[in-house]
Amino acid sequence: MLRLSLYAATAVSIIAAAPAFSKTITISIGYQSMCTDTYPAGTVLKGLGLLQKYLPHTGKYAGVDYHIIWRNYSSGAPITNMMMAGKLDFGTMGDYPLVVNGSKFQQTSAKRSYLITMTGYNLDGAGNGIVVPAKSKITDVKQLEGQTISTPIGSSSWGMLYEMAADNHIPFSSFHVVNQSPMAGIAAITAGKIAAHADFCPISELMEYKQVGKLIYSGMATHVPYLHGAVVTASFADKYPAIVVAYDKAVIDADRWISSNPYQASKMIAKWTMVPKEVLYLYFSHGGYLTLDPKITQKWIKTLQYDHQILAKNAGIPALNFNEWVNPKYQEIAYKQLGLKYGSAHKVVYNPKDNINLPPEIWVQGGGIQKYGSVGSMLMAAKADIKAHKKINATYVYDHTTGLKLFGNYAYYVKMGHEYTAFMTAAGAKSNAHGAPVYSYQQIISTI
Repeated sequence: MLRLSLYAATAVSIIAAAPAFSKTITISIGYQSMCTDTYPAGTVLKGLGLLQKYLPHTGKYAGVDYHIIWRNYSSGAPITNMMMAGKLDFGTMGDYPLVVNGSKFQQTSAKRSYLITMTGYNLDGAGNGIVVPAKSKITDVKQLEGQTISTPIGSSSWGMLYEMAADNHIPFSSFHVVNQSPMAGIAAITAGKIAAHADFCPISELMEYKQVGKLIYSGMATHVPYLHGAVVTASFADKYPAIVVAYDKAVIDADRWISSNPYQASKMIAKWTMVPKEVLYLYFSHGGYLTLDPKITQKWIKTLQYDHQILAKNAGIPALNFNEWVNPKYQEIAYKQLGLKYGSAHKVVYNPKDNINLPPEIWVQGGGIQKYGSVGSMLMAAKADIKAHKKINATYVYDHTTGLKLFGNYAYYVKMGHEYTAFMTAAGAKSNAHGAPVYSYQQIISTI
């Protein structure tokens, strides 16, 4: 079993082992401005200058100037390629790319990478998804056999495709899978040039928000946790351990900053990215897709080991020695230096089903987020806002089965007496309706 503990003496030896340094240290970080779940280890660090806040300036680091290079990528695979080429020191990415990163490094004779932090998770796997064009008649993944599906090859959504195919007893070879970046996938779906596009967070929800695509499959159907984190090259970490500790401190700070006020954080992050604030709020708000937590836990290690098995079986990914790759010692030092407890919260895992009874919300332009006691009261308020010609940025409800947070205008509704419930899919609503009618958002609004 991998050990997630580190004695103080080890911490001291790590810092003390650093060699003498030049006056300028260059730190190169690969991040993804179009992958929400990586933001605490990339976009937010860059936007708030959090890494600079924690970089060491004493001892062997006294008098050092830091030159930080930020390089933005569309997915994790090119970040790994650049790390192996010596062009990047840190990289932040999703679970499958993390596993591929460690495997590819260990395939070499001398190069290695370390997993040093997570950023957040969704316990059931929500965040990855498969989208078809808005006017497509495809409603089920089994209808995709023989069709063209694009995805960023090597990404978490690419790995999800393998799991989806296996769970639905569909030969993976029956799909014509092509490599497309998130932006290329959005363009292809908008133009109707492909049958479906599989992508990671928040591309599915972004296409729904822009009304160009509709989600037919959520990664939550795999019931495999969806994780994100960051890796560092072993050569950099072994030479500059205190900088890796500083990076971990910055990630901890970023997670706490987002969690403290997701409404304001979503508005700020929207200015740094191409993702609308309403989509970001779907991820970062209480009950949203992403549970922010940077700690490396045994549960997440087991999840990554499962991911590796899927990729080794289906995509020929090389072996990965997790004992060499997972390296939480820098994170443990970071927590200790920040005066925070590291191990006590490891047993707490947020289950999305806890969201089912959370209050629905409306984001009115100029009015912020309004919460309501029930789905019915939210729908009545939305109708009143529409009648008053108020612009509604977004409505949010929770799937009554899974607890997954949804855009209200893409949910399906069932009315039982005076009670309203929301569902992610028409099929889910129908199976819980007990013969009652199933309504779209527009239809249910018109009945109120």
